[in-house]
Amino acid sequence: MFDFDATLPFMALQFLLLAALLNAILYKPLTKVLDDRDNYIRTNTLESRESLAKAERLAAEYEQQLADARRQSQATVEAAQLEAKKITAEKIAEAQKEAQTQREQAAVEIEQQKQEAFRTLEQQVDALSRQILEKLLGSTPVR
Repeated sequence: MFDFDATLPFMALQFLLLAALLNAILYKPLTKVLDDRDNYIRTNTLESRESLAKAERLAAEYEQQLADARRQSQATVEAAQLEAKKITAEKIAEAQKEAQTQREQAAVEIEQQKQEAFRTLEQQVDALSRQILEKLLGSTPVR
């Protein structure tokens, strides 16, 4: 079947030399390129994950800050509304007091004018009564 002469070790030596030559020329550079590519992909994947985590963290922080700002602005608006209501109530109370004071003054003035009108009417009634008496009694004035 097989003849074991010098060709078998020579073929084995040729195979080993070819394997060593292929390893040195082809396989080592190829495995180096594949390892470099794998490292590049792994590095980019890690950087991408870190960047994504950082972006998500920043987004969460910004959302929190936005929520805080909204709460603060809402509190400010509510405080301003309360202050406005308080000022309005004070102004209304002040206006009501002033209106009451003016009504009281007007009532006093009306009463004074009424008394003055009564006095004037009384004087006119007295004068007319005297005139009527003078005309009825004659020309002698009665005092």
